[in-house]
Amino acid sequence: MMSDQSAPLQQPYGRAYEHLLEKVRYAGAYPTVEKAEEAVRLVLAGLGRQLTGDERVELAARLPLEAARILTGQIPDTQPLGGWAFVKDLAARTGASQATTRWDTGSVFSAVAAYAGPDLLTRILRRLPSGYALLFGRAELTPAA
Repeated sequence: MMSDQSAPLQQPYGRAYEHLLEKVRYAGAYPTVEKAEEAVRLVLAGLGRQLTGDERVELAARLPLEAARILTGQIPDTQPLGGWAFVKDLAARTGASQATTRWDTGSVFSAVAAYAGPDLLTRILRRLPSGYALLFGRAELTPAA
C-alpha cells in the first residue's frame, strides 16, 4: 500500500465553519474556499487583537468553533487601532495591498455581523475605536449629544 506524501493533510472542519467559509467566499467573490479561509484567519485574528470584554466572549460563543478559536487565540493589543489603522496593520502583516485587505475585512465582517446579530454588533462597535462600522457595512455611530 502506497501513501501519497504530496497530498496536503486536510483539516476536517465542522459544518458550521464550512458554512461560514462559504458565506465569506460568496461575499468576497473568492475563487476558492481556501482563499476565503485565508481572509477569515487574517481578519478574525486581527479582530481578536482588538476586541475585549463581554462582547469578545459573546461573539466567540456565536461563531463556529474553529472561528471562535481564531478570535480568542489572540492576546488583545494594549493600544487599540481605529478602523483604517486596523486595515493597514493587516495589510502590513500579509504584504497585501490596503485595498485588497479592506475587501477581505469587509467580506469577513459581513459574515461575522450575521453571526453576531444587530444588538451584539452594536455593542461591539461601541467597544471598538471609531472606523469599524463602515468595515461591518454600517453607518458610523456617533455619540449622542
